[in-house]
Amino acid sequence: MASDQDLVVETVKDILSGFEPFVLTAERRWDAGLWSALADAGLTGVGLPEEAGGSGGELADAVAIVRTLAAGAGAVPVAEQLLVAGPALVAADLALPSPEEPTTFAVADAVTVHPVDNGDGPGRFTLSGTVADVAWAGAARHVVVLAPAPAGMERSVLALVDASSLPAGDAFNLAGEPRGSLVLDRVGASGALLTEAGASEVRARYALARSVQLAAALEQVLAWTVQYAGERHQFGRPLGKFQAIQMELAEMAGEVTAVTALTDAAVQSLDRGENVVLAAAAAKVRAGAAVEVVARLAHQVHGAIGFTQEHKLHHLTRRLWSWRDEAGSELVWSRVLASGLLAGGPDELWPALTRAV
Repeated sequence: MASDQDLVVETVKDILSGFEPFVLTAERRWDAGLWSALADAGLTGVGLPEEAGGSGGELADAVAIVRTLAAGAGAVPVAEQLLVAGPALVAADLALPSPEEPTTFAVADAVTVHPVDNGDGPGRFTLSGTVADVAWAGAARHVVVLAPAPAGMERSVLALVDASSLPAGDAFNLAGEPRGSLVLDRVGASGALLTEAGASEVRARYALARSVQLAAALEQVLAWTVQYAGERHQFGRPLGKFQAIQMELAEMAGEVTAVTALTDAAVQSLDRGENVVLAAAAAKVRAGAAVEVVARLAHQVHGAIGFTQEHKLHHLTRRLWSWRDEAGSELVWSRVLASGLLAGGPDELWPALTRAV
């Protein structure tokens, strides 16, 4: 009997079957049709509590949706909405926008925040400065911003910004996904103060969201490569019968297995309510390292056809190369991981290492 999660995945796959991946351009920044279909099915609010305006469901359901869309190269901000922005707003007791309206997330270290005392009570701020590298800028209606707190407050601010009237800069990652900037000029926003631990968890969620996408895309690239090696004949036999190709496929499989294991462990840690920072750091570092190996070998096995725009492979390998550097690079998260593992001193190193990886 199929589980609820299996049914969710099949529903997403059915929807995806009607929206083939396409090359993103400045004129067509995202797949608005796919988003509408997902929203109509209530899938853009999964994992967010119904009392807050979401569709209900578990974290695992939201992760399954993100994984399926990543494997299908779906050009929509579902990962940002379901795994980062939405949960962060709920945890901070801030109002959740309608799940039908795309919401993204951005770290805004260069933005200045000022509290507003306008009689509406606490939680109102104005934001000024540039928010760089905003995922789906120009497509997302709302942006959840993590910014430094006003002067004198050793905290961070999580603010919900209405981006519908803000012009977005024309910047894109290697896959063509929008990563433009938003200029804020005393833009009013509802917000909440976060502790250092709370802000670290939000950043870790962002890294974990990208890790989930990376794991799914890596798995799909491996599956395509194995299939191609079995179908493509050279010198009278399938490529997959050659020992050199078998070794490359085995190396790819090892990388993918390691990434999947660490990402799943981090998701489970988050689901149990544990501190997810180190687990997310380990997942992001391992996923990033796997990209170089898996993408390189996939293109090597596919040969020249894998580099053509008409072939499907580039839809995922270009995303792999892009997502690897987003939400914090391997260097950034390696430092976080190392600091966390060493925080308890030499006697706690091994227990900390086994908990994280």
